[in-house]
Amino acid sequence: MEETPNEALEAPEPSLDVMQYVRALWRRKWLILAVMAVVLLAGTFHTLRQPKIYTASTSLIIDVAAPRVLDADVKEVMGDERGNYWANKEYYTTQSEVITSRSVASRVVDRLGLGNDPAFLGVEGIQDPEARKKAMASVDAVSLVRSRIAVIPSSNSRVLRIAVEDMDPKRAALLANEVAEAYIAENLALRLKTTEGASAWLEERLSELGTRASSSELDLYKFKRGADMLSISVEGKGGAPQQQSTAKQAYDRYMAELIDVRTRMAALQARVDSMRQLRTSASADAEHWAEGLTEAGTGPLRELRNQVLAQRTACVELSGRYLAEHPKMQECQQKLVVVQQELRHSLDNLVRGAETDLAAAQANERNLLALVSKAKTEAFQVTEKEIAYEKLQREAQNDQRLYEMVLKRFKDLELSGLLRTSNVRVLDAAIPNPVPVRPNTRSALLLFLMLGVMGGVALVLALEFLDASVVSRADVEERLGLPFIGAMPPLRSEVDGGSADLFIQRHPRSPAAEMCRAIRTNLLFMSPDKPFRTVVVSSAGSAEGKSTAVINLGMVMAQTGTRVLLMDTDMRLPRLHRAFGVPDDVGVSSLVVGEGSLERAIKSTDVPNLFVLPCGPLPPNPAELLHTRAFAELLVKLKERYDCILLDSPPLGPVSDALVLAKQADGILLVLKAGGTHREQAKRAIRSLRDVKARIIGALLNHMDVKGGGRYGSDYNVYNDYRAYGGERGERDERDERRTAS
Repeated sequence: MEETPNEALEAPEPSLDVMQYVRALWRRKWLILAVMAVVLLAGTFHTLRQPKIYTASTSLIIDVAAPRVLDADVKEVMGDERGNYWANKEYYTTQSEVITSRSVASRVVDRLGLGNDPAFLGVEGIQDPEARKKAMASVDAVSLVRSRIAVIPSSNSRVLRIAVEDMDPKRAALLANEVAEAYIAENLALRLKTTEGASAWLEERLSELGTRASSSELDLYKFKRGADMLSISVEGKGGAPQQQSTAKQAYDRYMAELIDVRTRMAALQARVDSMRQLRTSASADAEHWAEGLTEAGTGPLRELRNQVLAQRTACVELSGRYLAEHPKMQECQQKLVVVQQELRHSLDNLVRGAETDLAAAQANERNLLALVSKAKTEAFQVTEKEIAYEKLQREAQNDQRLYEMVLKRFKDLELSGLLRTSNVRVLDAAIPNPVPVRPNTRSALLLFLMLGVMGGVALVLALEFLDASVVSRADVEERLGLPFIGAMPPLRSEVDGGSADLFIQRHPRSPAAEMCRAIRTNLLFMSPDKPFRTVVVSSAGSAEGKSTAVINLGMVMAQTGTRVLLMDTDMRLPRLHRAFGVPDDVGVSSLVVGEGSLERAIKSTDVPNLFVLPCGPLPPNPAELLHTRAFAELLVKLKERYDCILLDSPPLGPVSDALVLAKQADGILLVLKAGGTHREQAKRAIRSLRDVKARIIGALLNHMDVKGGGRYGSDYNVYNDYRAYGGERGERDERDERRTAS
């Protein structure tokens, strides 16, 4: 199913149209020129009233350090050595702040007596002495000097320019030179003040450190005396203290002896244990366990073992000849027992001797442990004394070193304080410049010219942006979402001064007539298969030219041979009868209530095929009257007689008559006044028509200034095209013919 115009959704706001604003600037170019002229004149007047300002500058070379007169070891308090770019940059920035400081400005004011100079303070125009004195007292000359000083550094160099502005060129040069001299003096004074302060502080520290050094040496002497360290050398070989070395040697010797004793004890203990084990395992036969001893093979123990062996052999030989009770056998056995006892006694003595040696070694171990403990205690005591001694010695050495360092620095500062060298020197002194730097008339005029143009453009763009009226085809199609039917220019006659309603009748060959014919053609092509028979013509608000549009549109439609009826359904402010000069005694209201006839009510006009049905007497209830069956039947009868009926209705905003008519007609045509109809007002009218499902044919822009190239722009160039084809010449010929006939 084909979508009708009223079924389309409301169009969104379009994007920014740059050409629209360009055309607006061209249309309002005279406003831009006016704003530019006003700003330029105001700027010129302001510039010429400004006092002339002159400038003078003094060039200074600021070295990183002052010339070095003394040895490199003698350094000043304010060290100027800088080793990188950022340190140098920070230094020169600091010097710029010093130049513009209040201290430097105060020196300039005092040297030149500016505090009592009326010309400098700007009060020379005051004639009254008391008033002048009071005015001079209220002006801060130091702040005034500071406000006129500007420091201009030179890139990649050590040169600074001190620029001073003043209304007198000679005084500007004088001030610039005095500021340079004051800066050099302030720099020296600051250096001297810092040196004196440092010298005073160093002198106090020197006295304090001298007292501390003497006290530290006395404390060291008292400690040596109290620790009995006077008669011996404190330090031994290798820098180690002698007492600590002796105690350490004794401790090491005792530890070595203790290790030897414990080693021998271990050997003795092992021997004693082995002897006891052998004796326990072979207690019945002493000569057998004696064989396990190392002493068994040498000395007396060997002889005893041999005697026991020999005696046992003799007893064995006798036992072969004699019985055991034989006296010789008993004597032999007795000798064997005696020898065995001697051997056993010797073995016991050997064991006891080993045990005695072990006990002696253990006693020696205990003695050595006591000696080691004593030596360790003495070593710790010596270490404690050494720590205390070294602490006192370090304090004494530090105090002496600090005293010597401060004494040297104090002597250096005494020597450097006598110098009066500066790292700043004047490169070029300032000279008066007779050419003022302000105001720069040319630059100021160019600036105000640009400001005027920018202000005019901004004003035009603001007016264009704030203008929310419907003015172009793009507004109709993109912002309102309606088909654009056409546009009509302002209908006015500079020759005959006639009414705008019958303009096309008087000027059939004018651009306005051609534009109306274009509207007629667009209406025909809107629905070629089923032409519109009844069309309601309304507007969003009042005084938008809907009645004029109805009359002129009806004229161009009647020129094609179509029978056209202009039906005045505006029963509140009817005006079709006045436009055509016909009576209004019988009309639409009369026919609806059953009074009068169509033949009497319908009036013919001077335009062939164009007829008018006036409103008739004004009813008290127009909307209810248009909603009746009688009105619908009247429309049916009229459609049988005429090819096209144009209904002039009230505006959509104030009343609802047009909504009632739109439901009964084939469609409604909205007339919008270009630059006069607000978009929101038009959107409300469109929404009300869509709410009642009325068919909106489209919109017609009335009062369009296409000749002036307004915001409508290039969307509609009928006027220019008409001129190109000689239509305007034909219109002039027509006017000449009318003058001749008259």
